[in-house]
Amino acid sequence: MRALDRPRISLLGTSALLFEAPGTFDLPHQQRIWALAAAASKWPGIREAIPGITNLMLTFETPPREVASLITALNEGWDEAQELPIGGREIRLPVTYGGEIGSSLQAVAEHTGLSVDDVVSIHAAPRYTVFALGSHPGYCYLGGMDPRITMPRRQTPLQRSAGGSVSIGGSQTGVSASPGPSGWHAIGHTTWTFFDPSWPTPAALAPGDTIRFEIERVIR
Repeated sequence: MRALDRPRISLLGTSALLFEAPGTFDLPHQQRIWALAAAASKWPGIREAIPGITNLMLTFETPPREVASLITALNEGWDEAQELPIGGREIRLPVTYGGEIGSSLQAVAEHTGLSVDDVVSIHAAPRYTVFALGSHPGYCYLGGMDPRITMPRRQTPLQRSAGGSVSIGGSQTGVSASPGPSGWHAIGHTTWTFFDPSWPTPAALAPGDTIRFEIERVIR
């Protein structure tokens, strides 16, 4: 692997480290991240190994004395990592496309040169895999979106997007677990609950779960 293709590793203060892996945004690459996370979570001094999108964050029980040794272990672990399939649940989410919450549906259609109906059917066709959780509690980053409906992220983020918003940002799609700012384009919404702190496991989804969007209705 060329030097430019090597992972980038940076300390996050004294309590964590971020490992960023080069490569494509696809399931096999993410499965290697999952494999490295599973291995690193068992290393001495590691409190938690948290997979992100093509990256991995390690948090420490105590600041490591030998950072160089940890970096070497991560690089070697990445070189040796095999794709780790995770058998999760399949969730079917009813989605209302368009309307006030999904007001960017028409903009995505215009950008892609497709009809609104085509955008909806293309978006709802795949079985998406939860690659990672992040951004805010319960939010899942999904892999598997058809590149035909890719839409660049907003240059000026929205100050508030509704919880349950089904959105597109670049080559990715996801569902907001709670209201908050967003640089993505909302094309619909679901009433499904993704996070509840009273649950034994507060986040409803986990890496390896899959999602199918079911078209409940389309509001133009």
